[in-house]
Amino acid sequence: MKNKVLTLIGFAKKCGKAFSGEEITLEKIKSKKAKIVFIASDASGNTAKRLRDKANYRGIVICDIFSRDELGKAIGEQERVSICINDKGFAKAIMELLGGENYGENKSI
Repeated sequence: MKNKVLTLIGFAKKCGKAFSGEEITLEKIKSKKAKIVFIASDASGNTAKRLRDKANYRGIVICDIFSRDELGKAIGEQERVSICINDKGFAKAIMELLGGENYGENKSI
């Protein structure tokens, strides 16, 4: 299941529907363009809290089951602390793989 999710993240990046890095992820969250946000499980406490608080406030689903190394490899780059998906189709497919569409706003996966 995790490999399929990482593959979808990679496809989203190739299609221009995924963005990585803390600042651009925050920008996409604030503009409500992000549909799902991935925060590295080994991200620093302050970074994770800032991203989580902004996403929860705007009702964006958060997933924190991948390490920064796994997230980076998924998009063909070095370690990444955060990735956001801006496409509803990719976000829906990812959420189904992670357990269904029952994940609502303000919930971490």
